[in-house]
Amino acid sequence: MCTGECAKCLGVTLIPLAVLCTLANILLFFPGGKVVDNNDHITDEVWYFGGIAGSGILMIFPALVFLGLKNNDCCGCCGNESCGKRFAMFSSIIFAAIGVIGAGYSFAVSAVAINKGPKCDIGQQWDYPFQNGDYLSNHTIWDKCTAPENIVPWHLTLFSLLLIMSGVQAILCGIQVVNGLFGTICGDCKCCGCCG
Repeated sequence: MCTGECAKCLGVTLIPLAVLCTLANILLFFPGGKVVDNNDHITDEVWYFGGIAGSGILMIFPALVFLGLKNNDCCGCCGNESCGKRFAMFSSIIFAAIGVIGAGYSFAVSAVAINKGPKCDIGQQWDYPFQNGDYLSNHTIWDKCTAPENIVPWHLTLFSLLLIMSGVQAILCGIQVVNGLFGTICGDCKCCGCCG
């Protein structure tokens, strides 16, 4: 497969992942699927915007660059036919690194949130009753949270989705780093033949 086509495939995959990460983060602002009366009742990690900023907005830039690589012409520079394409592939490595950073940020925030557990009403106050991650293997203690209803599965599901999707994004951007290196060194099939 040509490096430009590979980049386009990665870009097409990253766009829906970025949209889904953004939606998952937005849904986390509605604990248990309900609007809260007080913003202090929302889990702190939701406010770090891991899914919106890291895996969402920051991921759109690499995705658009990857999509544009397939259509990038090989007009060349300094009389070298593949120079333009090679420079474009080199620049994609930089954007892939930005994507890895954004996905890594979202991954880290999600991992911390899963370990910490949701902020919920535990009777007299709103707090984090599962701070050491013990709730993951013991579903019977989920009853510590009296409100919002179903907050533990809501929190766990959405942050787990963010964790998985940001991990996939980081892997895809890592693949583009390798693909970009091949494209920089060898050029693209349409320009000069694969490594020709």
